[in-house]
Amino acid sequence: MDAENTAWQRRSAVRVVPGVAPRKLAKVPFVELADGRLQGVVSSGSDVERVYVSSMSAGEHVYHCSTNNNRPCGGLRGQPCNHLQALVDEAVLQYGVPRVARYLRVEAGDEVTTGAGLMALLLDGRHEPSPAAVVFSRFLRHLAYLELPETTEPIPELHWFPAGGMAGAGTVS
Repeated sequence: MDAENTAWQRRSAVRVVPGVAPRKLAKVPFVELADGRLQGVVSSGSDVERVYVSSMSAGEHVYHCSTNNNRPCGGLRGQPCNHLQALVDEAVLQYGVPRVARYLRVEAGDEVTTGAGLMALLLDGRHEPSPAAVVFSRFLRHLAYLELPETTEPIPELHWFPAGGMAGAGTVS
């Protein structure tokens, strides 16, 4: 390995990959491809105090949507709700259709260029409840980082890369 490819192992910060297009953070403030799912937090369209945790699994396209305290979404009526559509739309803006499609293990040809087009390919899934706490907790953690004062100094809680030459150290699974 050359020095440039392993330079990230010596830093306490990881380069952030910019989004493909600007996102509407008020509607979907948090979206991630993690834990074998596309998952995130979606604001309610009717109540500014309510958010939904929505997710769709890779492969089987099992989906779920509930409030952050596990009350099921009323829009889940045998098919994905509008919150899931908003999540897919924002994931496409953040990561691009090819990456989201690859992660969810769906064949999306060049003609699929939008979240709606991708969602049409994901309708083979089924609803299955899943807990919202882990995703919502990660969202809250990200919000806390936004409140930190700007600094060029290392932030101890973000300095989780070990010092030394352990193989595979610092990778996130």
